[in-house]
Amino acid sequence: MVDLLLRNGTIYAGDAEPWPGDVAIDNGVMVAVGTDLRPEAARTIDLEGLSLAPGFVDMHAHSALRSFEDPILTPKVLQGFTTELINPDGIGPAPVTGERLADRVEQLALSEGRGPPQWPWRSIGEYLDELERTRPATTLCPFVPHGAVRDAVLGGARRAPSTSELRAMRREVARGMDAGAWGISFGLVYTPGAYAQRDEVVALSSEAARFGGLISVHIRGESHNLIEAVEEMIYVSRRSGAPLHLSHLKVLGHRNAWKLEPLLETIDGALSGGVDITFDQYPYGAGVTLLSALLPPWAHEGTMEQMADRLRDPSSVDRLLRALGDPDAGPESFYYQCGPEGIVVIDCGPDGPVDVTGRTLAEIASSRGVEPERLVIDLLLETGMSALVILHYADESAVKAIARHPAMLVGSDAVFAATPHPRLWGTAPRFLGSYAIREGIVTVREAIDRLSFRAARRVGLKDRGAIAPGQRADLVAFGPDRVIDRATYEEPELPPSGIDWVIVGGAVAVDPDGPTGARAGAVARRLPA
Repeated sequence: MVDLLLRNGTIYAGDAEPWPGDVAIDNGVMVAVGTDLRPEAARTIDLEGLSLAPGFVDMHAHSALRSFEDPILTPKVLQGFTTELINPDGIGPAPVTGERLADRVEQLALSEGRGPPQWPWRSIGEYLDELERTRPATTLCPFVPHGAVRDAVLGGARRAPSTSELRAMRREVARGMDAGAWGISFGLVYTPGAYAQRDEVVALSSEAARFGGLISVHIRGESHNLIEAVEEMIYVSRRSGAPLHLSHLKVLGHRNAWKLEPLLETIDGALSGGVDITFDQYPYGAGVTLLSALLPPWAHEGTMEQMADRLRDPSSVDRLLRALGDPDAGPESFYYQCGPEGIVVIDCGPDGPVDVTGRTLAEIASSRGVEPERLVIDLLLETGMSALVILHYADESAVKAIARHPAMLVGSDAVFAATPHPRLWGTAPRFLGSYAIREGIVTVREAIDRLSFRAARRVGLKDRGAIAPGQRADLVAFGPDRVIDRATYEEPELPPSGIDWVIVGGAVAVDPDGPTGARAGAVARRLPA
């Protein structure tokens, strides 16, 4: 007897054309795939009229602490994500020192969640042990977050590490890789990652490469310095020997739309030259970041309290007001690139003002009778530096041009905000249902391959991503004529349509009535090479 038999689905099993068939599952693993399978089964599900795909992999997930609060991870399983890569952008809960713990909790509160009331971990290994105990509904695959490593060794210092400090950072990376991380992530626009020079990035990438790890990076700039930032990481990949994965590839700012073609040419040139490079993308022309990311790097130096003191100091405020409108004041210059009309406040934390959520900076400033630049500083102080914003940075045609590139994989980059970006609920069904099925930007088979097999193998996961005997039973059954995202910027928490069944580790996580409460995910740790 097997645990579960899926019958009469249209199976997307890889390079072959989809075909009608059955899948038998036992002990969380597919044990048979074929036509007219007839084993005795504890449960049988008829998939007549549905397509069956391997479970989807979110290449860029901010779920590092969410499972402590909501282990069902409802928005993720409802759209078919069964595996998530966590600790992207150099951001993560570990390693952390006791001296930096309070600051880290506050820094991650909006992007990752607060986690348990008391963090019992200090190392990545200890954190993963605690995460495992939450029994998440999806499988979580961790990176070593560079920003956390740097913070644990240098604090918030805005300088290069000494020789001994760099050795200490390499040891932390090695410990994280030994604990089961799949690579190292960088956030080179966020503090403290923005303080890292190229040699530091090469050194720590080389350490991850010793273990067979991947580099995942939010590059040093996605607007005026986009091409240079991509070229920097191509150099790092060549020098370190680590394969390169660029996070949420985009051209930020309508002023920079002309850079799309040279961006893709740069990537194609690197691929032709032997660089192992992929990237992820969410299928939207807007992104999410902290409001504090609008400030230049010098404003972030030190602790959160030191940063707040800077915002209260008149001489610093004058300098900040000038910097907000200066395209060269920081690596992104979000305020300059998007303008106050293109920046929407979506979360102000538990103690922030309640009347600004869902409104642009321009609208809020007008209602308060202040300049938008001054409003940025006011809101940061009112929210304890914790406000989140949506940045409308590109039109849909540029997003679709990037989606066509064969090196593109899918990453939601979704945070669990009070008023979230619609990608929290809609990334995978938007890519599959809209970009593939309805618009033909990529074929349906190609979309499923990018969402599953190619994503899993890119990370190094060999036990999932395909429908075949011996593979982990992570599966998604969807109605090809019904699957679509429904979340919008106005109603961002609408669940998708058409994803009827989601199987994680052989357990039914989603049925036609919604999440079942099954928690058969795991913390997947990379095994020694």
